[in-house]
Amino acid sequence: MAAAPTQLAFALFSLLFLLASSATAAKHNDPQNLIRSSCVHASYPTLCLRTLSTYPGPANSPRDLAQAALKVSLTRARRVSNYLTTKVSGKSKKERSALSDCVEQMATTVDELSRTLGELKHLRGETFQWQMSNAETWVSAALTDEDTCLDGFDGVDGQLKSDVKRKITNVAKITSNALYMINRLDESHGKNRLSP
Repeated sequence: MAAAPTQLAFALFSLLFLLASSATAAKHNDPQNLIRSSCVHASYPTLCLRTLSTYPGPANSPRDLAQAALKVSLTRARRVSNYLTTKVSGKSKKERSALSDCVEQMATTVDELSRTLGELKHLRGETFQWQMSNAETWVSAALTDEDTCLDGFDGVDGQLKSDVKRKITNVAKITSNALYMINRLDESHGKNRLSP
């Protein structure tokens, strides 16, 4: 008879342990938790969380998050590039020059982000480090291009400069977060095997 309460207590404890383990496992597999835990140390955590938690694609691994962050950055860069292209005509010579240079810089940014996305989509174990080095270099170059675009507006005043600065700064923040996610992917490769 004395064994029954002990067995009941053990069974109850085992059940509680299994339930807690299942809840913990589900919590770690939840894409929103992965996004939250990944964004917490990004350069712009609030922006990271906002852009990635509304991203419609998969976000189940560091690789998914790096690709998602890059796609968001690429989409924003394309939008800003299109915006800048529409603003080139009808401005002062200084504004036209700054805009023209900025359009060129943003076209390069779009190209670098596109190349990076292509690289991340085709990661292979045997060339992983080389591919990650390419990705990190290209995204860093995109950030430099965005910064160079803003430098061209030194000496330009007015609403156009404010609008361009706001848009480019936003793209640069998103691109910085994308670089962070790529760096996290590179770091996680040592801890986990690369999933196909």
